[in-house]
Parts: sequence; C-alpha cells; structure tokens
Amino acid sequence: MTLAERAMQRLEGWRDLSAVPASCGTGRALRSAHSEIVHFHSDHDVDLHLTVGAILRFHHDLSESTAIRIIPGSRWVTVHLDCETDVDLLLSLVSVALKAHGGGPPSGSPPMTGCNFHRVTLVPRDGD
Repeated sequence: MTLAERAMQRLEGWRDLSAVPASCGTGRALRSAHSEIVHFHSDHDVDLHLTVGAILRFHHDLSESTAIRIIPGSRWVTVHLDCETDVDLLLSLVSVALKAHGGGPPSGSPPMTGCNFHRVTLVPRDGD
C-alpha cells in the first residue's frame, strides 16, 4: 500500500470527511460539509485546501518543510508524501483545514480557485 493510500484510508475514518471524485478531474478527494479538503493525485502528491488565513498563519512553518509546496495566490498547498512523517504532517494539516473551513467560506472572499494539480513541478528527491 502506498503512502497516499495509507493516508486516504486513515482519513476516510474521520467522521467530518467523505470520499468523492476530485473536482479537478484527477484522483480522489475527501470533502467536509463545506468544501473539498484534500485531493489525492498520485502515490506521493496530495493537494490540501487551506484558507488564506491558515496559510498566512503557518507560512513560515510550511515554507520550512521539504514536503510542502506553496503556490502564491493559491488556497491549496501540495504535500509530497515521501515517508511516514509526511503522512503525519498531512493528517495534522487536514485537521487545521477542517477547523479553518468549519464555518464555510468567509463573506467577501475571492472565488475559489482550483487545486495545484498541473501548477506544481516537483523535482524528484534522491531515491524517487
């Protein structure tokens, strides 16, 4: 079982999430009552839907992680799953995303943009 499959399996057990096809057309997604939260695009690459506030609040920490890719202006971050620690990071960030999206989109927020699929270029790490 791949790291993405293990992460998806663990997250499917969370009562606030349900499995759906990814709205971008590639892979599977998990959504809350308010929005899609995570897209599983491949065995290693996952897009996570955060709010602008959550990205700003955790920007320094997210930028320091070798597993995270941030696209300026996107409400999604890409998580590259390379080891179990990356899966644990993803699960923690899903919890942050659920809390951030708990009240639905803030009024006056800009329209939702698609996930980062096809907008992120990942350079293979040693051993990939």
